[in-house]
Amino acid sequence: MSATAGSLLMQGNSAPDLVVRPFGGADSCVMVKSTRIALLSVVVAVLSILGFVAPSQAAPPGRVDPRPSTEKLAQELQELQWRSRGAIQVNAIGESNQGRPVWSARVGDGPLRILYVTQQHGDEPLGTPAALEFLRDVGVGQSNYQRWLRSQVTVDIVVRANPDGHEQNWRYNYAPDATPEYGEAGKGYDINRYHDPAVAPEDNPATEAGLIQRHYAQFQPQIVVDYHMQGRYVDGSGREITASLLWPTNQGVAADDIALAKQISVVAQRSMTEGGANVSQYPGGDYQGIARNAYGLRGSGSVLIELSDMGAEHEQAQIESALRSMLAIAHSAADGSLTKVDPAGADAIPPRGTPLPQAAASSAHSD
Repeated sequence: MSATAGSLLMQGNSAPDLVVRPFGGADSCVMVKSTRIALLSVVVAVLSILGFVAPSQAAPPGRVDPRPSTEKLAQELQELQWRSRGAIQVNAIGESNQGRPVWSARVGDGPLRILYVTQQHGDEPLGTPAALEFLRDVGVGQSNYQRWLRSQVTVDIVVRANPDGHEQNWRYNYAPDATPEYGEAGKGYDINRYHDPAVAPEDNPATEAGLIQRHYAQFQPQIVVDYHMQGRYVDGSGREITASLLWPTNQGVAADDIALAKQISVVAQRSMTEGGANVSQYPGGDYQGIARNAYGLRGSGSVLIELSDMGAEHEQAQIESALRSMLAIAHSAADGSLTKVDPAGADAIPPRGTPLPQAAASSAHSD
């Protein structure tokens, strides 16, 4: 982490009271934390621990489309830009191999820069609707809190990094003539193995990974969070894991950048747990082409968040859980509380555990 990045993180200014808007709520209610919601979170967490309800199942009252089509995604992004009166800026950072736009949506103009990336793997969709809700909560409205947050941070989101994979409903991009080292012949490249800092964007065989590399270099974020999905697992007590996360594990990443990534991980874990989630460490590798490692090597606090694929009945709660982490990371960076988090707290997050027997086939996901 550069000296400039470190000083920006430590400069945070105090904020108005923070609260998460329920899905479908009015703009004036954005980020206002009521006692009722706080108590509900506690009740849900207690009941989950006791085994009366599945973790992270305090589903919001409204419904968010968990898999917006390519056309609907573009429509929603443009509508958010219009409704925000320019607070949200939407642009294409390039095109996929099949000619679909890869969208960037940016909100805020503060000095501290955060990059969220969703759906590098086309069949891991739930980070994308969470990103749309984040943009709605932060960018559409003029509450004191919203104006303050936008003045402290600039959040850029690569929304659905792999539109072709989404259309094909598979992990890879669309490159059927390729014989990839990481990917599948006849399908395409695993985008999240092609962020190696030693490979220039113009030389990157995985088109969409090259677009993200170039976008990162232009934006220069201090924080990068990459949203994926995993199979279904249980912890040591038999309780189902709802999400897993991990910081860089490549030995070349600077100690300060690993510490920042661990602080981000603790903030994400706490925020998701408050909503009823059960969060573990993800058992990821140290290959430098994985975004989590690659952007750590480039000097950012870089974190992977994996939402568990728990079935349709849990999707709304999982979207809400991802949204909680996005809001909490941005808030803690903005007010400086992120720098006060003990990085050792990340090491105390328990390991993921074993696959659920009935979901073993879907547990083969990797970051």
